[in-house]
Amino acid sequence: MFARCLWGARFFSQPAATGAAQSLASPPAVAKYSFFVSRNSNGNLPVYSDIRNGGTRLLVSIRNVDGNASDLAKELSTSLFKAGSPEARRLKVKTNHQHVVIQGGRWTQEVNEWLKAKGF
Repeated sequence: MFARCLWGARFFSQPAATGAAQSLASPPAVAKYSFFVSRNSNGNLPVYSDIRNGGTRLLVSIRNVDGNASDLAKELSTSLFKAGSPEARRLKVKTNHQHVVIQGGRWTQEVNEWLKAKGF
């Protein structure tokens, strides 16, 4: 008659979660880097695209970078695309305090996937 709630409520006849179930609820460990990209209030990564100069200049920006933004820029430029590929040749990464700007293409999705793979 009574359905179990989806958010984790339990009846007294059900045992409490132990071991593996509790470890799933804990946040994943983030690798140690000299930079950190925090998520925005909606839980998304702060990666934004911008089009300037009448559609001829495509930019991707990463905002709210804590720590060393130049290390993030170096890591992005070396490991976002395979070395020698046309995308890697067009890629230009610059920093501005807590802001990283990537020039050369519409790579918002690739940057999001790269950050998620790094654990952010």
